[in-house]
Amino acid sequence: MEAQFEALSELVKNGQKLNFGQDFFVKFYQAFLYSDRWQQYIKGVGTTLLVTAIALVLGVVLGAIVAMIRVGYAQQKPHHRNPILGIFNAVAQVYVTVIRGTPMMVQLLIMSMVIFASSRNFTMVGALALGINSGAYVSEIIRGGLMAVDPGQMEAGRSLGLNYMTTMFEIIIPQAIRSILPALGNEFIMLLKDSSLITVIGGKELLYAAQGIMNRTYEPMFPLLGVAATYLVLVMLFSALLAKFERRLAQSDRR
Repeated sequence: MEAQFEALSELVKNGQKLNFGQDFFVKFYQAFLYSDRWQQYIKGVGTTLLVTAIALVLGVVLGAIVAMIRVGYAQQKPHHRNPILGIFNAVAQVYVTVIRGTPMMVQLLIMSMVIFASSRNFTMVGALALGINSGAYVSEIIRGGLMAVDPGQMEAGRSLGLNYMTTMFEIIIPQAIRSILPALGNEFIMLLKDSSLITVIGGKELLYAAQGIMNRTYEPMFPLLGVAATYLVLVMLFSALLAKFERRLAQSDRR
């Protein structure tokens, strides 16, 4: 294949026009096989999955904390408000409002050019920005699920002598997970696709690898199609895993 590629490339250099099949082969070969360029895509996929995993963990942890604060504040009795919890609730509301009200791209640029202007680890800066952004949306998903649980469940737990946190983790959250799982799955898929945005700040993920190859071949079609196909496969795999998890939860409910 390499010899055929070299021969066809020589014809192009000499000004000869290739037919459709030959042109397709040359562009495909130089996009994926020449100088083992497929390894750059594999490396980019690894970085994409790493960034997504870090952002996912950060988003879930941050979102859960914000949701617990806001739900806890909302469930207080009107004349027995905890002032410290009120401060945390105000901070949480500002965080959610600012993150949801500003573009993801702007947040990435602020993180890389302002807050972490001295850092050269753009990939991790991008993962941090994605996690903080995801946390705001995850918090609203979790908050909606927690608020949808019958308030009597909390009262029943407290009447049994359980404190607020124990009741929340042992009774409320397990019931809320079943209702919020589809929405969380959609958020995680969006997070996986949004990881391509860190290319703008120099994050070396999948799209960054494709751009590097495009800059050398001056042919964007195959690298971009390869990136699109890779993201599609990753999303399909994640969706299949999520569907399997949902089926197991449904089976456990029937038991």
